[in-house]
Amino acid sequence: MSRIGNAAIDLPKGVDVSINMTGTEVSVKGPKGNLRVPLSPRIQVKTENGHLSLSRKSDHRDDRAQHGLARSLINNAVLGVTQGYSKNLEIQGVGFRCAMKGKNLELAIGYSHPVVIEPPDGVTISAPE
Repeated sequence: MSRIGNAAIDLPKGVDVSINMTGTEVSVKGPKGNLRVPLSPRIQVKTENGHLSLSRKSDHRDDRAQHGLARSLINNAVLGVTQGYSKNLEIQGVGFRCAMKGKNLELAIGYSHPVVIEPPDGVTISAPE
């Protein structure tokens, strides 16, 4: 019995989930974009009352593995289109520091020169004081 696969996925307001006709792909649309999650044909997805639930066809080992995996992938897609992705880094050590220079991040992390990181388009960097 898959504990992860049996847990329902809550769908926040503004998130649209559609399942294709063959049931092999779930599309998740939200305020931060669109994501598609491919599914095994042995996994069935149902939406009911703002929740998404998954079930499997049998108790075979491969089906149990796909059940938990599919639930995790769909849940991550829902989180991605609502909250987006963020990575928090912590700098520890004497003399290590970071500062924002315009939209670039300047790091003093033990090299003889400061390391400047320029974010790509669509990525924002912030450094708290």
